[in-house]
Amino acid sequence: MTTEFRTIQKPLNYRGLINHRKRLMMIGSCFSDNIGQRLVNAFFDVNINPFGTLYNPASIARGISDILSHRVFTQEDLFQASQDNRYYSFSHHSDFSCCDASEMLELMNERLTVAHDYLIGGNLLIVTFGTAYVYRLNNSGNVVANCHKQPSAMFSRQLLEVDDIVAEWLPLIDRLRQQNSELKIIFTVSPIRHLADGAHDNQLSKSTLHLAIDRLVKRCEGLIYFPAYEIMNDDLRDYRFYATDMAHPTDVAIDYIYDIFGRSFYDDATQLLSASCEKASRRLHHRHRTDDTETIARFNRGTVEILEQLKREHPELSHRCDVEIKKIGI
Repeated sequence: MTTEFRTIQKPLNYRGLINHRKRLMMIGSCFSDNIGQRLVNAFFDVNINPFGTLYNPASIARGISDILSHRVFTQEDLFQASQDNRYYSFSHHSDFSCCDASEMLELMNERLTVAHDYLIGGNLLIVTFGTAYVYRLNNSGNVVANCHKQPSAMFSRQLLEVDDIVAEWLPLIDRLRQQNSELKIIFTVSPIRHLADGAHDNQLSKSTLHLAIDRLVKRCEGLIYFPAYEIMNDDLRDYRFYATDMAHPTDVAIDYIYDIFGRSFYDDATQLLSASCEKASRRLHHRHRTDDTETIARFNRGTVEILEQLKREHPELSHRCDVEIKKIGI
């Protein structure tokens, strides 16, 4: 008898839910960025974190609400930080910081407009909760998506209650389905450890997120929970799968989780097409170790031929392939 020294997580039984004809949106923790980038590399039509990385359920809910209402951000939504004189938004990640307020507002509103199209006309929303701890502005009580290194005296830290998360998300899910009845929703909890909270508080936070999602899945028909957290903590279950900060998964771990994700939601044809697209992506990201122009040109022509073949065999990839061919400049 063979003994297994790990708890292997099997794929979910939702094969065919995701394919290259569908439009996807991912929002939430930086785990959304990691899996989202792998979807991009496989040429899926996906919109990733239009507010930048969001960690807590309250900020994610507000972001989705803003997308649904097609909110327009204005100067009042920005503040200028004294430490670098850059503009920031308490609704966005610091990736959106900018020296010019008009430029930043243009970027924020452009990203929201694109996200609105994906959410209203898309097929799948993937939501990743990272932490149940939030920071509230003392002068307003509003939850911020990011503190942007502002003085700690400006904020109060709070652990969200399960009931509060559920109470905010139930009407939001109803609103999503009213505006897009075809939308499927996948929830997941990020396996990234928030060690700044302390080991115990991190466990309290992750447990709160699990309980809230479990209630939502039981209350709302058709919601799906994907066990990214369990794959990392019960299946891989070893520090060799963590980066040097002992908090973030390594690329090997993310690839493993993405493989289970694909086997959960892709049918055989989609898995095969994804592999072909990933091959093309590797060529697109190839860094040449030569200055020989003819060698580089020959490589680029080969890449274009691969993309043209993908277009012929899979018309749904035409736009993405055309974009990549234009970048190559042949």
